[in-house]
Amino acid sequence: QVQLVESGGGLVQAGGSLRLSCAASGRTFSTYAMGWFRQAPGKEREFVAAINWSGSSTDYADSVKGRFTISRDNAKNTVYLQMNSLKPEDTAVYYCTVSTGYYRTHGADYWGQGTQVTVSS
Repeated sequence: QVQLVESGGGLVQAGGSLRLSCAASGRTFSTYAMGWFRQAPGKEREFVAAINWSGSSTDYADSVKGRFTISRDNAKNTVYLQMNSLKPEDTAVYYCTVSTGYYRTHGADYWGQGTQVTVSS
């Protein structure tokens, strides 16, 4: 059984930082891309960031580029999302995901339960 467990969400003031973590278990994810999506109240779920299996390639939504950094530790089957210069519009539930293909075209195959990030103004 595949399991993705996110942690690190919370409440932060605008301009602050948070680091999300996602631990994967149930199979070895070191050969798959991992990434993050988010969903704000009343809005559709949107792509945030992705990283390839080796960590050599990353992809970001324009809205977070330059502020968020995705990284991974394959020895720990863990992916991270460092979020800096947070804005109120970053408020959302953040989901950890795994993809067996290219995120932009294939999307995600496995999803975590989500972690809430709230940015106050």
